Amino acid sequence: MADEAGAEPTDGSEDEAENEETEATGDESAEAAFEAGDGPLPIGVKLGSTRTVIYVPEEDGSLRTVRTLTCLSTYDDPLTGEERVIYGEQAAREYPDRVRYMLRSGLPEDDENADLAKQFFSELVDSQGIPEESAVVYAIPTIENEAGLANLSAVIEESGIGRALVRSFPESLCGSIPALGDDLEAIDEIFLAVNMGSTNLEACAYRHGEQLSPFSTGSVTGNEVDRRIANAVEEETQGRVNIDRTTAREYKEEHGDFAAFEPFTDVIQQPGGGSHEFTIERSVMDPLDDYVDEVVDEVANEFLSELANSHMKPYQIALSRPIAVTGGMACIPGIVSEFETRLGEELNREVEATAPERPDLAAAQGAQRIATRLAERL
Repeated sequence: MADEAGAEPTDGSEDEAENEETEATGDESAEAAFEAGDGPLPIGVKLGSTRTVIYVPEEDGSLRTVRTLTCLSTYDDPLTGEERVIYGEQAAREYPDRVRYMLRSGLPEDDENADLAKQFFSELVDSQGIPEESAVVYAIPTIENEAGLANLSAVIEESGIGRALVRSFPESLCGSIPALGDDLEAIDEIFLAVNMGSTNLEACAYRHGEQLSPFSTGSVTGNEVDRRIANAVEEETQGRVNIDRTTAREYKEEHGDFAAFEPFTDVIQQPGGGSHEFTIERSVMDPLDDYVDEVVDEVANEFLSELANSHMKPYQIALSRPIAVTGGMACIPGIVSEFETRLGEELNREVEATAPERPDLAAAQGAQRIATRLAERL
């Protein structure tokens, strides 16, 4: 069933009863990096357009993952009249009519959204008990938007954490770190990174951490796939079913699968009573199929073309190595293999692509590994 208008989706990994998802991970880099009381706590953060992820070391050496929707809402306390703030899944679930997503384009575009982002992030870090005496690395998008980046910097600087150290690194670099090794091997390599995000498609070559020919476009995105799925559902059902983009995103996340897609049914309530059951056969995979073609076209004919013209030798070296694919769209089963095959066909050469175990968490995870290395040197 469709959610209320304005709400963002959740997937099966999220706990609907809680405001944010937390889980322990067995990242071995944390064990070697953190001992209770031994320097500032190294934290990795990705403030995403849809979800925010934070990696926090625990005293036993494991990493705690905090994952929540990047949104908030307010309401007046009926007893005191004071304004109350709720965020994440709770805000989207309880106030879908007025919940605010302040990073829709990947950055806070204006003063109002910057203030909302500060409020959201402050509430989040306070609820997680993240200490001020911490070393924090943020994974940030590669977008040519000076005002948005300045607003994001203000959010970061006023968060109340990172007293020991605050640094920012490109999201595609941070996300590639878990894809290419168990530590920071990616920093010492020459490789290509493709970040399939909700609001932007990013690509970059990295030479020992240095960005070469960074590329970003807002025309090929996960959000656009959601819009196309909604339109395709209306067309496939001959106009009998209209879904919002939230439901379209849920269909994509729950049913999208390049290896083993199966048609599925859903039910909508009819105006005036009754219900209508319908089956979806093409409306999810056709937009996803088009998305991969468009990603390949942008990567091969825009990004790689410019890279070859500007940095021929690094281009040759990087293409002989695995391409790191990250971002929320990389979570679709089979999409990385499909991208690998189609890019190879477009370039008329063998191409290898790889992805981290959890592409949607990888940027924060990589940022935490960088924070660990930097904290050791303080």
